[in-house]
Amino acid sequence: MKIAFMGSHGVGKTTLCFELAANLKRLDLSVDLVKEVARRCPLPINRDTTRDAQQWILHTQIAEEIALEPAYDIIVCDRAVLDNYAYLVNATGRQAPLEELVRTWMATYRLLVKVPVVAPPSYDGTRDVSQGFQTAIDRIIDQLLAAYRLDCLRLPAGDRSDWIPLVLAALDLPPRASQLAMF
Repeated sequence: MKIAFMGSHGVGKTTLCFELAANLKRLDLSVDLVKEVARRCPLPINRDTTRDAQQWILHTQIAEEIALEPAYDIIVCDRAVLDNYAYLVNATGRQAPLEELVRTWMATYRLLVKVPVVAPPSYDGTRDVSQGFQTAIDRIIDQLLAAYRLDCLRLPAGDRSDWIPLVLAALDLPPRASQLAMF
């Protein structure tokens, strides 16, 4: 089973991925992460990205998901192919040859979780800090979700402490492991 956290940069997807993975491990599930591949891209990213860079990111994301899926109960993805594609759409417009790939691949996720923009992005050595760019990507993601008629769990913009329990409930999993007291 694959779960993908989607959203613009700087919204907390990576933190949520690690928090969810920790919760799933406490439920005795085997879990691994597909970490954000854009950070390893050898080509320009953010507002300087190119079609080649975004295709590298999109295809590397797919390859990493394929490699991990047979070995684990759950794969938690720091992005889905759709939000990777949103950066390409922002840079060069929609690409007909990639549309069917993105649409088809999106069906491989059991749960899509959309993380809202709640604050401007902060610089972390890689992330673009333009709030306008962050908002533009978020808007494109929403447009693509609508165009592809994809359902997702949209996390509320309020209290982040409720987010992991909401994801676990969407997966029909308990909010915490029921372990026997050891002492």
